Amino acid sequence: MAKAERVAAFTDLYYPTVNGVTYTVSLWRERWPRIRDSMSVVFPQMDDYDPEEGEYTLPSVPAPLYPRYRLGLPRIPEELETPDIVHVHTPFTIGIAGIRFARKHEVPVVASYHTLLEDRADQHVPDPFVGSLERIARSYERSVFEHVDHVTAPTAFARRNLLENVEADVDVSIVSNGIDTEFFRPVDPTAFREKYDLEGLDSPLVGYTGRHGPEKNLEEAIDGVAGTGLTLVIGGDGPARKSIESHAAEADADVRFLGFLERAELPAFYSALDAFVFPSPVETQGLVALEATACGTPVVAVDAGALTDSVIQGETGYRYEKGDIGDLQWAINRTLAENDRLSDLCRRRRPMLSVEHSLEQLADIYDELV
Repeated sequence: MAKAERVAAFTDLYYPTVNGVTYTVSLWRERWPRIRDSMSVVFPQMDDYDPEEGEYTLPSVPAPLYPRYRLGLPRIPEELETPDIVHVHTPFTIGIAGIRFARKHEVPVVASYHTLLEDRADQHVPDPFVGSLERIARSYERSVFEHVDHVTAPTAFARRNLLENVEADVDVSIVSNGIDTEFFRPVDPTAFREKYDLEGLDSPLVGYTGRHGPEKNLEEAIDGVAGTGLTLVIGGDGPARKSIESHAAEADADVRFLGFLERAELPAFYSALDAFVFPSPVETQGLVALEATACGTPVVAVDAGALTDSVIQGETGYRYEKGDIGDLQWAINRTLAENDRLSDLCRRRRPMLSVEHSLEQLADIYDELV
């Protein structure tokens, strides 16, 4: 059987933007040579990032509704060689260009289902129009994904959503995005605790890091620790930060905002926590939950979206019913009470979380297509 050696990835999200898609594409590109030959990437040109060898930028314009993102002109870089397979990571202009490129050169094309477009409809239109925008988003996703040869989804939830809610007539395999377990590992958090004045706390430490958006539901994490004596630390930034800080100021809770954390600090951040709290119901995988797990920190997660799959009840943490603060507090308390056992089980799952494990699965899919 022929093997797929050279891959061309097309994505509308990449450096210098930092998010889950960027993280996944860049990590796959870095680690693919451990499995096969090479993975190039095509993405929108942005200031403050100089492409490296094998990275190809396209002229871009600000994206509607999301001006901090860019939409690349749907062109193909002249210097991009024909690969064995094309992998599309986003369903927008550059993703569509990747599909056209694959068809023109008669190579298979795979797409990753990273984001549920309809979940943010209520952020862009008044309530009476939300349903219509959600239907448009599903129709658009369906039209894009039905033009590829195979789709990978990071969790069973994402796969089910694409097949049953979006109703796309596609072949879908579950392949976790994977994380860098060489980097995300248990470390000594002493220096991190000292830097952020977290030393000497009398109470357990729970926390979250990531994007501060309305869809992340961070107010629920604050309500979950209110009146409990626990300390909640929140790292990251985003458009909802001011409203979240206001909510914290009005709550009977010890909440500390650390701001944006450098990537190098993340293993120590996770290792400093007794539990990672993740109340976001809109994840297709929830990479930060996997990162915390790889650092030996159990996760308390909302029982919704992909976290139903990513957080194993009683093994890597506990889940709670969205909106039920009492259930959230039960999950936190049980996780803290069983911390040693859960932490040990988290560490044992590290090999299954690695990006190398995911790329081996991806290579099998590629090989069948070529």
